[in-house]
Amino acid sequence: MSMVSEFKEFAVKGNVMDLAVGVIIGGAFATITKSLVDDIIMPIVAFIFGGEINFENMFLVLGDAPDGIAMTYDALKEAGVPVLAYGSFITVLINFLILAFIIFMMVRGVNKMRRAEEVEEVIEEAVEEPSEEVKLLREISAKLSNTSITK
Repeated sequence: MSMVSEFKEFAVKGNVMDLAVGVIIGGAFATITKSLVDDIIMPIVAFIFGGEINFENMFLVLGDAPDGIAMTYDALKEAGVPVLAYGSFITVLINFLILAFIIFMMVRGVNKMRRAEEVEEVIEEAVEEPSEEVKLLREISAKLSNTSITK
């Protein structure tokens, strides 16, 4: 089997396609989560704490900043000054926690639906097919009722 045909077989298998779809949806979902944090949650937090909170501008300068450079994260980074950007990390951490919680809730919902379907299947199986004992008892009962009617 050639490498090309092996790759073709690998690429068209369902798991690879499912993974590709998951990565694409995950990327879109990450964008939605970032917007949720930046555009909805952070303004509410800023309102509660009385002022604009921008974690992106929270940093520590680890080196000497050249004269005339603005003390903003972007300007310092552009000037090559080492900067510990803990605010950016906080924002990414908040995005991750929200994304993880949303995925947890989705998986939890899917698991509940699966469990409900499994219970329904078990109930249907139990109702549809009586056990061998029940069948035997019904047969005996039918025979007894037929013999008493004919006598």
